[in-house]
Amino acid sequence: MQAILYIAHGSRVKAGVEQAISFLQRVQQEVDTPIQEICFLELAQPTIALGVETCVQRGATTIAIVPILLLAAKHAKEDIPEEVEQAKALFPNIRFTYGEPLGVHELLIDTLQARIVETQVPNEGARVLLIGRGSSDPAVKQDLATIAARLGDKYSHTTVDTCFLYGAGPTFEEWLQQERHMQSRVFIVPYLLFTGLLRQGITKRLVGYEESNFILCESLGYDDNVKRVLLERIHEVLAL
Repeated sequence: MQAILYIAHGSRVKAGVEQAISFLQRVQQEVDTPIQEICFLELAQPTIALGVETCVQRGATTIAIVPILLLAAKHAKEDIPEEVEQAKALFPNIRFTYGEPLGVHELLIDTLQARIVETQVPNEGARVLLIGRGSSDPAVKQDLATIAARLGDKYSHTTVDTCFLYGAGPTFEEWLQQERHMQSRVFIVPYLLFTGLLRQGITKRLVGYEESNFILCESLGYDDNVKRVLLERIHEVLAL
């Protein structure tokens, strides 16, 4: 029997966990698979190990692992695969398949633009900053640069810069120091799925920059476009 195990990141902020669960429950309603469970990589329960165990207890013979991650970094390439290998050792008769993160996708470009438009501030020819979570994996930097380029080309923004909250630079702090005296308007869009400490940190870091022309947009979030991309990833892994 087929099962899907959705693996969200997790957050110390309760609202972040609740957002992920609510979103995935909406996704589950559009997937015709008998067993569907939600678990978390860290900072929340149930764990991946518990999620796998629940799928097996419910009669799963095949488990499709679906990471709810924006880009393919260490979590997608190492942390989750390590957990899957441990599960394979515990349940050698279960077949596991592993899906891709959301990745670079045109629908996500559209959602980024929607976050800018919903501020109701004129954005024609605007400058934009995308803030990524960050990683030591250079592929993450390249992917966010690709997303930035597509956003700028598709919606005719003057420039779309990128920075990161940690890991490979430039960091958000470095960008702020460089841009603090610039007078041009900049829309700052956190490339994050959930409300959490990272988003709160961005807001706090902007204290003292009220005179700068920085407009903090909502995070990418869990909108219908994100759901459509995730459904694509689910169908891909179910076909393996």
